[in-house]
Amino acid sequence: MAVTCMKIEYRRLSPQEFSLLAPDLVSIYLRAMDYPANIANSRINSWRRDIFHPGFSAIIAVVGDTIIGVAYGFLGHRGYWWDNHLRAFLEQAGTTAEHHEKLASYVELAELHVLPQMQGHGVGKHLLTQLAWNLPADYLLLSTPEVAGEANRAFGLYRSLGFRDVARHVHYPGDRRDYAILAAPLPLPGTETQ
Repeated sequence: MAVTCMKIEYRRLSPQEFSLLAPDLVSIYLRAMDYPANIANSRINSWRRDIFHPGFSAIIAVVGDTIIGVAYGFLGHRGYWWDNHLRAFLEQAGTTAEHHEKLASYVELAELHVLPQMQGHGVGKHLLTQLAWNLPADYLLLSTPEVAGEANRAFGLYRSLGFRDVARHVHYPGDRRDYAILAAPLPLPGTETQ
């Protein structure tokens, strides 16, 4: 079925709904990121812990009864795993005043994933702009796998919404890939009047 013929609904989830749906949401993440199925349980547990972070917000894209995409995030804070790794990397690379400004007030886009067969049709952009609406911070930060020449849909989406480099070639323990850390000022373009 062509994506243009499908009715896609976007639903904001309560933390409780997100926790209940975590196995299905992590399945989308595994497929989108091409990760092995044996990490599913650890990711489900991690995602369920994330609902307790201040500012937690989640949204899904649904066609009929099938979830085709997910985005979630929360307020960035010292002491969180991702924040700790980012600060350590920036300290080693040379933290700037601009870095300090972004780290002082940001929401971490923890995850944004769309089933591979549904990518390229605006689902990710809609998830991201819906999630970003009215966030209680000055910046939205995220990490995305490095790709030669930024030649993939993720980079195209992020660049189109004003995301710029914070750090490049960041390595996380347990992952074979390098990541780019990107940030955009809030509100994102097109979300000011939602």
